[in-house]
Amino acid sequence: MTDNAIQTRDLRKTYRGKKSDGIKQALKGVDLTVPRGSFFALLGPNGAGKSTFINILAGLVMKTSGSAAIWGMDIDSHPRQARAAIGVVPQELNLDAFFTPREVVEFQAGLYGVPRRERATMEVLDAMGLADKADVYSRTLSGGMRRRLLVAKAMIHRPPVLVLDEPTAGVDVELRQQLWHYIRALNQDGTTIVLTTHYLEEAEELCDTIAIINHGEVAACEPKETMIHRLDHKSVAMRLDREIDTLSDRLQRLGATVDEFGRLCVNYHPSERSIGEILAAVQAAGHTIADLSTEESDLEDVFLSMTRSSA
Repeated sequence: MTDNAIQTRDLRKTYRGKKSDGIKQALKGVDLTVPRGSFFALLGPNGAGKSTFINILAGLVMKTSGSAAIWGMDIDSHPRQARAAIGVVPQELNLDAFFTPREVVEFQAGLYGVPRRERATMEVLDAMGLADKADVYSRTLSGGMRRRLLVAKAMIHRPPVLVLDEPTAGVDVELRQQLWHYIRALNQDGTTIVLTTHYLEEAEELCDTIAIINHGEVAACEPKETMIHRLDHKSVAMRLDREIDTLSDRLQRLGATVDEFGRLCVNYHPSERSIGEILAAVQAAGHTIADLSTEESDLEDVFLSMTRSSA
């Protein structure tokens, strides 16, 4: 049994467009490994290939070449077992308007062959905050409730891998927090989560491993902390005990400047110097620090630098 929840090798997908357009390569040899039990983010700009990748795993799109396995089962040689091992929450709100949430979940359970006595329909709906809406038509639900119903639908056959494709689009803050509380609990219980989102702060807060895909290729795949420190950039701003008339030679060599608010600011590379060296230079210049704040690169900075450079 493999240690990986998802593994793809040289996965490719091409579409034949109009004669004038030629062939479009949606995926260009994607090698990606998602460890079991991880909270994995798959990020990329619109049109990068994320949805194509997910739809191949879900069996909705036929790959052109390469291989893909879910929970150790190849999607070609063991298609039913592979699809049973994954639950996908799509971007689109694809629900039957005349089905109730209970019926939606029950029907999905039947498609996956879950025996009636083993169906945890109300348990899943309750976890999604939909127990009191179990028997109303889906068309009467708000956008956020429909989004949560899609999560319930994807989870009813208890797959070990759950893929969330933009799950919080159109969901208000309170419902978003409830959703993430439940998803975190699933992950802590062993479910592997794969998340695509344009809310990069969500990925930074929730995920332990991040892959960035751009133009159908994997630009990077590594632990979150490693990726965030790729830019090797920090800045510190200090409010001193008195107004700064001139900068000492030592502070000038550090690249210190005074901003419009009268704060002493230094941009630096943590790999080249420490914050202690900067503070020592301030004290050596005879200043006392009254207040200090720091800023460092976040996931959004890294994402933009990697996708812009290869655009």
